[in-house]
Amino acid sequence: MSKRKPRRGGGLNAAHTRTLKQRVKTARGRKSSSTQWLQRQLNDPYVAAARRDGYRSRAAYKLAEIDDKFHILKPGARVVDLGAAPGGWTQIAVERTARADGGSPMAGSSPVAGSSHVVGIDLLPVDPIPGATCVQLDFRDETAPAALKTMLDGPADVVLSDMAASATGHKPTDHLRIMALCELALDFALDVLKPGGSFLAKVLQGGAERELMATLKRAFHQVRHVKPKASRSDSAEMYVLATGFKGTAVHKEAKP
Repeated sequence: MSKRKPRRGGGLNAAHTRTLKQRVKTARGRKSSSTQWLQRQLNDPYVAAARRDGYRSRAAYKLAEIDDKFHILKPGARVVDLGAAPGGWTQIAVERTARADGGSPMAGSSPVAGSSHVVGIDLLPVDPIPGATCVQLDFRDETAPAALKTMLDGPADVVLSDMAASATGHKPTDHLRIMALCELALDFALDVLKPGGSFLAKVLQGGAERELMATLKRAFHQVRHVKPKASRSDSAEMYVLATGFKGTAVHKEAKP
């Protein structure tokens, strides 16, 4: 039986959410915070949907919802997913950019050498994803942009980043750390995007820093903040979406 995939309409319907709430007893030796996390996972409809639909993380639905609304993942597009592990966003990118003419393999098929238009990059190894090229690489390395363009056979149409530093529990520190990752991702995007391209990255509620927003507005025609329904309501995470990259003419002066 084939697995159901949210090609378009990535949100969950009522059938997805009609599950009995499960309670987890606090086991001896387990912290109450760990018990609360486990209980939240067991009762999260997106976690259940990801298991059912074959996605590697609930985060897949965040990208699906954003793309349903803004249509940044077009058939045949070249996409790079920064911090790809475990691969949920890469899976969505493959599905949404797959072309019927064989230019990019459909999800579930065997990737053809040199034909992938989706590249997932992470410091950690990522298990192979049909239709994508997954590489263990530090995107901050000065050779990474050229290597990526070779893998994509050209500049990228979309750069994605769902990266987040480990939370410290200190909100100002966590905000600075995630914004630093966003700035690094943008710096990379300005090196690899083609004119008209898009950049999507995680930030924290309260918006992007003034300097980062100024850079985005210089480099792209439109910049907005978005928070998909799949982001937990108690989470401060949201995303900055920049579309219509103005190209290399503004490249140097736009870089943060």
